[in-house]
Amino acid sequence: MDKVILHSDLNNFYASVECALNPDLSGKPIAVCGDKELRHGIVLAKNQLAKNYGVKTGEVIWQAKQKCGDLVILSANFPLYLKYSRLVRGIYERFTDKVESFGIDECWLDTTESTLLFGSGEEIADKIRQAVKSELNLTVSVGVSWNKVFAKLASDMKKPDATTVISRDNYKSTVFKLPAESLLFVGKATKEKLYRCGLRTVGDIANADIQFLKEILGKWGEYLSDFANGNDMSPVMKNDQRSIVKSVGNSTTPARDLKNLADIKMIVTVLSESVSARLREQGLKGQVVSVSVTDNNFCDWGKQIKISEPTFNSKDILAEAMALIKNHYQILRPVRRVGVAVSDLTPASESYQTNIFLSGETRQKAENLEHAIDNLKHKYGNKTLNRATVMVDPVLTDLNPKDENTIHPNPFLK
Repeated sequence: MDKVILHSDLNNFYASVECALNPDLSGKPIAVCGDKELRHGIVLAKNQLAKNYGVKTGEVIWQAKQKCGDLVILSANFPLYLKYSRLVRGIYERFTDKVESFGIDECWLDTTESTLLFGSGEEIADKIRQAVKSELNLTVSVGVSWNKVFAKLASDMKKPDATTVISRDNYKSTVFKLPAESLLFVGKATKEKLYRCGLRTVGDIANADIQFLKEILGKWGEYLSDFANGNDMSPVMKNDQRSIVKSVGNSTTPARDLKNLADIKMIVTVLSESVSARLREQGLKGQVVSVSVTDNNFCDWGKQIKISEPTFNSKDILAEAMALIKNHYQILRPVRRVGVAVSDLTPASESYQTNIFLSGETRQKAENLEHAIDNLKHKYGNKTLNRATVMVDPVLTDLNPKDENTIHPNPFLK
């Protein structure tokens, strides 16, 4: 028997919350933006009226205002959005205890065991939409299918406030004609590789030889074949389960542009320490260090390296991140944004092949020091201890905590 999986996506979430709480915004194009004073002045969300003018998520405020002179700019209120996200999740949990978040405004629900109580997947989706609308004055688009990938595809197909069903009977006529990039996790780079090989639709991927896909995409090619054919059977996590973490990363736009390596090192130091603390908090170590840079002309650069053994040590992460920048990045323009991430994660308690040039005693001392620093910061505050590097310009390194910590789950790891 097939599962009954729903994917619920709140429509224009941040903007919709603002409109729900302020009737004066009705009929006006609005955009929720980051803090301009902290140089985070980009569009984070917009309502349908602003979207009709061509306003896009991620563009800077002045660009959005050029497209829509009457655009109402609102500052983001993340605690409020988190509150509403939890309220909506409470509605989902009336129908099932298997609710898995995919960001603040999206969730998967496994309602297989709920159909005897609440009706078919489509009926449950309609009940959820009605409850969210009547109780919170928000709308959701809900996709229904037998797996998570197709449920997500379905929720994207009709917006706003719609239920879409992808079934065994209609999936080939519904899904196969969609562009390849509609498939979950097909980003720009993967899309380009697929297009170069003539694979332009989901159907092209579904009908392609798996070995060929693995040749051009590695192991990921096999996953995409499963996704396209509806063969992904990854479960929806229960409320008390945690998604498998794929990477831990931080990024920030500092108070001013970074002009040289010394400036960049200050920011990378703070980010590396925050990443390492989050790894220890999650009980993880990682073996791939990544760094990303955006200059003041919004040109992006990124690089990663696999290190000799897994680590959660901030000194290791900092050293590798700075080596990548020094060896591979040329500062042609002032730097606006920097990010650091660690991936290829394993449990910190797991045994692994160690570096023969680093004694176990030295390694253990370094890890004990990191844990001691964690305890001091937890007890007395994050600014209790700082490296001398970051004290050179305390204004520059006083990062906005909302912009820093990100933990990326991979709900399809097998």
